[in-house]
Amino acid sequence: MTRRLARIALATAVTAGLYASALAADIGQIKVSRGEVNIERAGATLPGTVGLRLQAADILRTGANGSAGITMNDDSLLSAGPNSVLVLEHYALDPATSQGRFDAALNKGTLVVVSGRIAKQAPDAMTVRTPTAVLGARGTEFAVSVD
Repeated sequence: MTRRLARIALATAVTAGLYASALAADIGQIKVSRGEVNIERAGATLPGTVGLRLQAADILRTGANGSAGITMNDDSLLSAGPNSVLVLEHYALDPATSQGRFDAALNKGTLVVVSGRIAKQAPDAMTVRTPTAVLGARGTEFAVSVD
C-alpha cells in the first residue's frame, strides 16, 4: 500500500510539474482576430484564431485586412492593426507580486497598448522597440506606428 501511495504521489508531482511548465510557457491569448492574422512560432505558421495561447518569441503578423487584440497574463491589452509585425520578445510574470518584464518589438504597422500589472508595478519593466526607438510604458496607454 505504501509503495502504491508513493507511486501515486510521484505521478501527481510529475503531472503537476509538466502542467506548471506548460502554463508558464503561455503568456497571453488572442481575444480578437479579424481578417488575416498569423502567429509564427518555432518555424511554423499558425492561424491567429481567437483563443490561441501565445508564447514568448511568437511573432504576430496581420495582413492588409487584418487586426488582432491580445490580452497578456498581466492584463496588458495589445491591439495590432493592419500590416503589422509584432514580436513578443520576452515575458516573465510573478503572479503573486505582479513583478516581471515584458519586451516586445513592433517592426511594422500599428500598435495600441494599455499596460497591465507589470508596468504598473515597475514602469521601466515594459518596453516596445521599433526600428528607430525604444518606448517605455510609463503611463497606462500609448499608441505607436511604424512605416
